[in-house]
Amino acid sequence: MATGGCQCGRIRYSVAIEDDDTYLCHCRMCERAGGGVSLAFKNVALAAVTWTTREPDEYRSSPIAQRGFRRECGTPLTFSFSDDEATDMDLTVGSFDEPGRFRPTHHFGMESRHEAWLDTTGLPGIRSEDNASTRDRWMKTVGKLPD
Repeated sequence: MATGGCQCGRIRYSVAIEDDDTYLCHCRMCERAGGGVSLAFKNVALAAVTWTTREPDEYRSSPIAQRGFRRECGTPLTFSFSDDEATDMDLTVGSFDEPGRFRPTHHFGMESRHEAWLDTTGLPGIRSEDNASTRDRWMKTVGKLPD
């Protein structure tokens, strides 16, 4: 079992998963829906998902699919095909409580993939607490850094 939800916590789910395999979708619709260069997804059986608080809002993103999201906080949560034959759906990896457990196994939507974003291991990294502007704002407003 794995659990997850939206940023504000008003939508929560639990899901029975068979493995930790995930994929990165680079199609233009996913880029736009997530506001990034790709979206990381975990494919799961529709019947394996339980919405423990409430179901997500839905947006018909194309003639063949819809996306679940939380309207108030903007968190993208799902992708699913809208036909009657659909037996599975995708949950966004970032919406899981423990996204670090998953491992990408393939890419999808290669026609839109941005090569420069695939291997960023050589770029310098800055931890949130080492950026004075970010750290000081969190400490002044909340008294601690976010989880």
